[in-house]
Amino acid sequence: MLKAVFYEAACEFHGFEISGHAGYGEAVSEWDGNDIVCAAVSSCTMLVCNAITENFGADAEVTVEENRISLRLKAYNSAAMRLLAAFHSHLESIAEDYSNVKLTIEDLTNY
Repeated sequence: MLKAVFYEAACEFHGFEISGHAGYGEAVSEWDGNDIVCAAVSSCTMLVCNAITENFGADAEVTVEENRISLRLKAYNSAAMRLLAAFHSHLESIAEDYSNVKLTIEDLTNY
C-alpha cells in the first residue's frame, strides 16, 4: 500500500509524507520493475519537491529515506501551497483508479 498524508492548516497544505509501495507491478530487480503506480507517484513527487525548493525558493524541509519522502514548509509560501493543493488533487485522481494508493489529510491547526 502506498500511503500519502497531506498536512493542512487553515485550509492550506503545508506539506506531505509519502511512504510504502503500491505493489501494482512485479519487481524484476532492485532497480527495475513494472510498477507504473509507484513510477507515476515518484515522478510527480520529485517534480513537486524540486519545484518548491529550487524554483519557488520556498523554505522547506525535505526528507528522503527508503520507501519514504516528506516535505514540510517552514514558512508561508503561497505558490508552494498552491502546488501542494494541485499535487493532492493529482494523487486523488491516481487513488481513484488504483485502490493500493491511500490519501489522508492531517489537520495541523491545533499543533
